[in-house]
Amino acid sequence: MWRNYLIVGARALAKNRTYAVINIFGLALGLAACLLILLYVRYETSYDRWIPGAENVYQIQSFSTDPDTGSRDGLRQSQYAAGTALQKDFPQVIGRMHVQGTRAAVVRGDQALTVEDAARVDGPFFDIFPLPLVAGDPKTALAKPGNLILSEREALRLFGAEPAIGKTLTIVENGEHVDYRVTGILKTLPKNSHLRLDMVMRFDPVSFFADYPGYLSNWGEISGFNYVKLRPGADVDAMRAALPAWEKRNIPDQTFGDRRENEGEFQDWKLIPLRDIHLGEAQRAAMEPANDRSTITTFAIVALLILGMACINFTNLATARAGQRAREVALRKVLGATRRQLVAQFLSESVLVAGMAMILALTMVELALRPLSAFLDADLHMHYLGAGGVMLPVFGLVIAVGAAGGLYPAFYLSRFQPAQVLKANKSAAEAEGSGRLRNVLVVAQFAVSIGLIICTAIVYAQTVHARRSDPGFERDGLLQVSAGYYSLVPVLESMTREIARVDGVVAASRTSIGINTGSTMWRTLRAPGKAETIGLGNYPVDEHFFETMGIKLLAGRNFDRNRPMDETSMPFPEPDPAAERALVARGGNVVINALAARRLGFADPADAVGRQVRVSLSLDPATGMVPVTIVGVVGDTRFRSIRQPIEPIMYRLANDFVSTIVIRYRAGQGREVRDGVERVWKRFVPDLPFEARYSEDIVSSLYLAERARAQTFAGFAALAIVVACLGLFGLAAFTAERRRKEIGIRKVLGARSRDIVRLLAWQFSKPVIVANLIAWPAAWWAMRDWLNRFDARIELGAGPFLFAGALALAIAIGTIAGHAFKVARSNPIHALRYE
Repeated sequence: MWRNYLIVGARALAKNRTYAVINIFGLALGLAACLLILLYVRYETSYDRWIPGAENVYQIQSFSTDPDTGSRDGLRQSQYAAGTALQKDFPQVIGRMHVQGTRAAVVRGDQALTVEDAARVDGPFFDIFPLPLVAGDPKTALAKPGNLILSEREALRLFGAEPAIGKTLTIVENGEHVDYRVTGILKTLPKNSHLRLDMVMRFDPVSFFADYPGYLSNWGEISGFNYVKLRPGADVDAMRAALPAWEKRNIPDQTFGDRRENEGEFQDWKLIPLRDIHLGEAQRAAMEPANDRSTITTFAIVALLILGMACINFTNLATARAGQRAREVALRKVLGATRRQLVAQFLSESVLVAGMAMILALTMVELALRPLSAFLDADLHMHYLGAGGVMLPVFGLVIAVGAAGGLYPAFYLSRFQPAQVLKANKSAAEAEGSGRLRNVLVVAQFAVSIGLIICTAIVYAQTVHARRSDPGFERDGLLQVSAGYYSLVPVLESMTREIARVDGVVAASRTSIGINTGSTMWRTLRAPGKAETIGLGNYPVDEHFFETMGIKLLAGRNFDRNRPMDETSMPFPEPDPAAERALVARGGNVVINALAARRLGFADPADAVGRQVRVSLSLDPATGMVPVTIVGVVGDTRFRSIRQPIEPIMYRLANDFVSTIVIRYRAGQGREVRDGVERVWKRFVPDLPFEARYSEDIVSSLYLAERARAQTFAGFAALAIVVACLGLFGLAAFTAERRRKEIGIRKVLGARSRDIVRLLAWQFSKPVIVANLIAWPAAWWAMRDWLNRFDARIELGAGPFLFAGALALAIAIGTIAGHAFKVARSNPIHALRYE
């Protein structure tokens, strides 16, 4: 019986090849897109699930709330003290580790190399992360300070074909050369991990931070990742409920004059499962390019929508073609076929088409998987058998799609009454309501297509806006050099002067902040007569910073090296409590940005000039607050992504914590300037690697995710349109064929070709117009929420909506135009000669 069903189905497809090609190819496109997106969704949700024991490992994340704006910021990092306090107070914690992400400077002979993805750890690394080693013993590899492990690729880069185990690597730390012994080779980690580790060094935090003991106990210092391992079966919810009380027990009050504050008032700490880090709420201070759950959910919805469109095509074409099989159904019923048998036959034909489409779809997936992986920078793989194999889901999808696309046509075809069909000698029949159903399905298809076009246009426009929006400084023509090494401190000023003399350099400056440098140094500031304090970014710069960056002075003056009060350097890199107390006693001058002036209550920047405030500069609150006078107000600047709010900033003329050199060069001389700066660098510090990036490259990297998302949406929008147009093309062909006699009569009665074309175009335009009315509100709601994630965003105007609607209408008319002109220009004799 089933063999007979398949033979009949194959003959039905062969009889109408146009129908078969459109149906199979359209369904294959939908299936392929769905499979590709679902493979990506599965990949994104698989982060860190491959790590043994991951269900018991948690990251301590910190969340701060801005008391002035109420905005909430989540960091994957937290204070060193948070990890030690959690281990002390909760017996459920059986292991703790602090990971300090860093960029390691490696000295190999006369070479200075950089390891970007390096980390220092202070605890049982392999107890927390039992990662596979290619060489070495996990029990001893990081057992004591001075041990170091490398990834396979980093060992190959540093040692070539030589065995790395037992070799010594010299790392520049705190201005000194420190030797580490290679005790293990880590298997290169897969990309679906939040960990990015090419080098892991075991260190002793007490000796490493001997000059800054406050790092280990200060609750205002965030610069590392904390992980804890819990006992199997531990009640995590009970721990989370106890965290507010834990904060009160462990976080001391800080005194600012007559006011006491506590870090716990503005911060919260959360235990986040290892498997949830990648798609979690906290996206900043991450090792890997983070993603969010809403984006992944959006992609999954798009996959299902495109698959749904392909199924709609299937249903639409099947119902349109169903009328042509009316006599066949009637004869089968006369010969004894039951309705159940007819339903089974047509469902088997539907599953056959779905199976053929799936074979073609799998071919498309195999061809597209590698380019898509490279584009998304992901390790996408498709295995057919074994754990994670797709064979069973593929079979299930074929049955589900075959049933979803064929169920209505099967019941629709099987209900034809043989007496009515044969009595009228009809070879075709149109059941009541089937035309309305097809119109509804076409509306649904084009609503999805139009919605995706709108989303693509808005995402693209926001990405362009992000790259071109005014950041508050002259972004073009800047070269940024990483200089965050302690050994640079004694020579940094003289080296910057030499860089300023390089041919093509307009200006050069030392600073603790630059374009997306990642440095965040906040301090508490208090205005006279106000009880509350505010948080400001505290960034030391030199006197050439504003000129080099092209930041506008709104009121007051710039720093002047000849004015002693302008200099507010804190002792660095070694603390000096006496010098800090002396600075508190004498005070100093600062420059703030316009946002900081507004936060202090000054509506006009000029009103802030000459006013004195007090600021905590030392990590030790007991040192006291420094009285500083505001001597200048500059424009607001956006040094980071437009996803993040602009910071209120206080600039100081100081040498402490300076980590970057910014260089402005003449147009067209970027390459020559970079080479000249590198020669100066190697003359001063030949044992440190030279790292410089152009501002254009830094800004471009900030929005890689947005650009990739825009391109991905564009691809899927194009695919959705193709699927919709395939269905519309087939539907137009069947409609034109069914209405040949009507059109012939119209032409005999005097209708012109353009009247016929207008009639058919209007018939297929109406569903597209209705689709706009559905797609526009849905797209507006989705894009409004997405744009609200940005601090600076485009206005959600009518342009993208009108563009999407007009484009969809033009595509729909263009799709049916060929059929319309062909039918309109045909000789009516051929349509009427059998009557």
